[in-house]
Amino acid sequence: MPYETIIYEKENAVGVITLNRDNRLNAVNFKMFGELEQVFDEIANDKSVRVVLITGAGRAFSVGADLKEVGPEVFAVAGRWLARGKPIPMFARIENLDRPVIGAINGLAIGGGCELALVCDLRIASTAAKFGFGEIKGGSIPGGGGSVRAARIMGVAKAKEVLFFGDLIDAEEAHRIGLVNKVVPPEKLLDEAKQWAQTLSKRPPLALQAAKACVNTGMEMSLPLALDFEAALSAFLMKTEDCIEGQVAFREKREPQYKGK
Repeated sequence: MPYETIIYEKENAVGVITLNRDNRLNAVNFKMFGELEQVFDEIANDKSVRVVLITGAGRAFSVGADLKEVGPEVFAVAGRWLARGKPIPMFARIENLDRPVIGAINGLAIGGGCELALVCDLRIASTAAKFGFGEIKGGSIPGGGGSVRAARIMGVAKAKEVLFFGDLIDAEEAHRIGLVNKVVPPEKLLDEAKQWAQTLSKRPPLALQAAKACVNTGMEMSLPLALDFEAALSAFLMKTEDCIEGQVAFREKREPQYKGK
């Protein structure tokens, strides 16, 4: 279906989402929020898409909520919603998608834009990218899971520094602290991200799904329970057609053809 604030394209088995409000540095308004929900519904129901890539048009990945559209009354509604202890569903939906999600961070990833980057499984950044949460300077904190996810990804001490001061960190520092997996020149960003995506699209889908679940769900468990969870998924995978195909292809010295079965 056509979208107004995002571009969605399929390249073989890769779904490419481009945030497309360049004139507003890809700030998220209500329309974009709704369209992101729609496109992830579309992807969830399309098993031909094995990997998702998210990037931004122009100079920014996303600078978060569009403050020209979000007024005091919206903050009041959001405050009542968050007070019920409910995380933002969109971020959880991306984080828990049963396929890998790669963020190609082309520029500024601030506030909600940084939160969007954090829910991607892998992040490749342009040298022009900058990350941060400026909410503290306006009397607030990230409301979409940014502080929690930042601590788990970049470490407690660094997360507190980024959250307390509200300053930006550049791509090289983001790479040093583990916030991004790789940094490349701007002109190589999309090619590199798409190469990663195409490579992952050839991996067995059920094994990728299990690996993602082991990391995401295992982080919430005690070590003994996480090990049991991993063992159960491993045992399940050994009985799948894909696992058998992988072993046969190895013996026959050919590329495996995985079907997600």
